[in-house]
Amino acid sequence: MSGPSLFVQPRRVRRGAALALIFVSVLATGAAVGSWDAEAENGRDSAAHRIPAHSVMGSVESDEVKAAAAAAQQDGKSGSEAAREVVSRSGDRWGAVYSAREYEGFRRNLNGAYVGTGISARQGREGRIEVDRVQPGSPAREAGIRAGDRLLTVDGVRVTGRPVTDVVARLRGRAERTAGSSVALGLRRDGHSWHRTLHRARLATEPVTVDRLGGPDAGAVRIKVGSFTRGSGERVRRAVRSIPDGEGILLDLRGNSGGLVTEAVTAASSFLDGGLVATYDVRGEQRVLDAKPGGDTDSPLVVLVDGGTMSAAELLTGALQDRGRAVVVGSRTFGKGSVQMPSELPDGSVAELTVGHYRTPAGRSVDGEGISPDLSVKGDEGPGAEARARTVLSGLGGGS
Repeated sequence: MSGPSLFVQPRRVRRGAALALIFVSVLATGAAVGSWDAEAENGRDSAAHRIPAHSVMGSVESDEVKAAAAAAQQDGKSGSEAAREVVSRSGDRWGAVYSAREYEGFRRNLNGAYVGTGISARQGREGRIEVDRVQPGSPAREAGIRAGDRLLTVDGVRVTGRPVTDVVARLRGRAERTAGSSVALGLRRDGHSWHRTLHRARLATEPVTVDRLGGPDAGAVRIKVGSFTRGSGERVRRAVRSIPDGEGILLDLRGNSGGLVTEAVTAASSFLDGGLVATYDVRGEQRVLDAKPGGDTDSPLVVLVDGGTMSAAELLTGALQDRGRAVVVGSRTFGKGSVQMPSELPDGSVAELTVGHYRTPAGRSVDGEGISPDLSVKGDEGPGAEARARTVLSGLGGGS
C-alpha cells in the first residue's frame, strides 16, 4: 500500500478507509491529548513540556461545524450532513463526520474487537494483494482461505494495485455493517481461481504475536504488532523482557494501521532508556511524548515496515530510527501524522477535526511524508523485505 495513492483518492473513498482503519489512531490522539477521560492521564503524563508552534493550516474550528449543524437542524435538515459539507470545504483531508453508531464502533475497536472476516492482507509483487494471515476461528479460516492466497476481488471490485488500507476497509465493510453481513471474495491459489462468500463475525484481534525465527536466524525472535489497541504496548514489553540476552529482535510493523498513541509510546519504552519518542502540536502548543526508562537498549533490532505502516506505528518507527536504536527495512510508510480531536454535534454525531501534527525526535514531519527506511526493499525486487530484514539482523549479531 502507498500513502500518496490514498491521499489523491476522492473523499468518499478516503473516508471509507479512514472509518475502517485510520479512525483508531484518530481516536487515540484524542485520548493522548486528554479528550477522553479513560486515557487522559496517559496523555498528560508525557505531555508536560509546551512551546509555541504554528497554527494548523487547512483546518476548520469545531464551533463553526457545530453552528452549521445546529442551524441545519433548526431548518429541519440533517445536522450531520451540513457538518460534513463544512468539513469537506475546509481542505482538512483527515477531517470527517461520523454517526454516533460509527463512532461507538471505533471506540470498541480500541479494546481489540471488530467485525470482519479474519483476513490480514499485504501487498506483494506488482501490486498483488495477498493473504498475510488468517485468524483462527474466523470466517476466512472456516472457508479454507490460507496465508499466501491471492485476493483478486472484494464484492466484485478488483483490488490489485489498491492500497492495503482500502482493501481491508472493503473486507470489514463500513462501520454500520454488523456480524452476519456478507462479503464476496475472488481468490487465486496455485493457478486456480475460485469465489467465496463470507459472513462477517465479531472477532477479537490478536495485536501482538511472537515467534522464533528458524533457519540461520534461529537466535532471533519476531514480534509482529498488527495494531496498537489497549494492552498491546505492555505485550510488546513483556515479549522483549522474555528474550534471552544477545538474541536479535525483528519488530514487524507491516500493515500496522496505528492505534492508541499511548500504547505505541509504551512499546517504544521497551527499546529505549527514557527520552523523546515524538512531539505533537495542538492549536499552537507543542507537547512531548517521552519513553519510560529501563528498556532494552542492547539487543540487535530491525524494524520492518511498508506502505501500510501508519500513524502510531510510524511514530514508533521514527523514534527508534532517529535515536539510532534500530535499522529500518522495507518501504516508505503511509504518512499519517496529523492530530485530530472529536467534537460531538447536536444530533449525536461526531466531527473529527485536525488540530495539529506529529514530529519525530529529529523534528521530521510524518504527515504526508511517511518514514523512509534505512534500507529500501521494493516488493518486486530482491529476496523480499522480510528476507532482507533477517539478513540485516544477522549482520547485527541477532542470529546464530
